[in-house]
Amino acid sequence: VQLQASGGGLVQAGGSLRLSCAASGNIFVINLMGWYRQAPGKRRELVSAITARSSTNYADSVKGRFTISRDNAKNTAYLQMNSLKPEDTAVYYCHAGITTAAGLNAYWGQGTQVTVSS
Repeated sequence: VQLQASGGGLVQAGGSLRLSCAASGNIFVINLMGWYRQAPGKRRELVSAITARSSTNYADSVKGRFTISRDNAKNTAYLQMNSLKPEDTAVYYCHAGITTAAGLNAYWGQGTQVTVSS
């Protein structure tokens, strides 16, 4: 199983970006999908997550600005980030709990850099 993250980049404060996380491989079920981020010198933190039934949760710092969604037919999750702030600058990692023939395991995608300039 692989998670491929994309969509990061450089944007001015107030701008928008959309991150994508596509899962591939011998997948039975994709359970929880989510996005974490890690800024320099800080711990990795949960940004948002979405269940298989599309229940969502968000960090307080992004509520009202970020929206997570998923397309189960494409095994893909999205993070729409609006009204970006310089403090959103971080490496963003997608994460998923996926059931395969080997059982349920957690997987991480490669990070994608998001830089918000002031």
